[in-house]
Amino acid sequence: MDVIESIARDIRNAEHVIAFTGAGISAESGISTYRGQGGIWNKYDPNIYANIDTFLKDPTYYWNFFRDVRYPMVKNAQSNPGHRALAELEKMGRLQAVITQNIDELHQQSGSTRVIELHGTTRKYFCLKCGQRFDFDNVYEMSGKEIPPSCSECQGMIRPDVIMFGEALKTDVLRAAFEEAEACDFVLAIGSSLVVYPAADIPARARRRGAKLAIINKDETPMDHSANYVLREAAGSVLPAIVDKLNSP
Repeated sequence: MDVIESIARDIRNAEHVIAFTGAGISAESGISTYRGQGGIWNKYDPNIYANIDTFLKDPTYYWNFFRDVRYPMVKNAQSNPGHRALAELEKMGRLQAVITQNIDELHQQSGSTRVIELHGTTRKYFCLKCGQRFDFDNVYEMSGKEIPPSCSECQGMIRPDVIMFGEALKTDVLRAAFEEAEACDFVLAIGSSLVVYPAADIPARARRRGAKLAIINKDETPMDHSANYVLREAAGSVLPAIVDKLNSP
């Protein structure tokens, strides 16, 4: 029995399956990863471009990064076969939740409905002063006229609805993710380096509680030694293959 078939068998026999996804799954959609070769933070220092203290002092760094890098990269990205396979697993009743470190909303674009976004979303923005909400295209247009863009209602500072460096994850979001980790008996960890905490503790906690773990990632992770399955292949090929196995008699 090959690894794909074994994973499909275990998912079929599981009662509660979750997926934990990182930048690697979206790399196949043209969104650069953050670390490693070609990672965004190799060129743009996150302590300047994505740190809450720097942002509050001088948000122009973030907004120039948004206009030059973030917006065109995410705007042009489309969900890939990996994202769509997870959405299909949900439709089949085989996947109960996607917990993601990504901020691109490609899981929702592909049809996943139960998505827990640990680090927020780069597609939504709000005013720190009055709470007015702004969408992705709206703030891009505003940043073309003024950097940093200011709130159209009160002229307050606008920020992305993401967790920046120096900020804690939202308590309710983290609680929901750990509840999934407590409830699941199978975890698909996809495209994550599994080094960023507390996020990486979600699959780790599930594994400690007895859940089976399959890691799909092109690079080594600190949890490889404790996983039931490790595949160093692209999620866009592995996940559709798992779906095909589950659809087989």
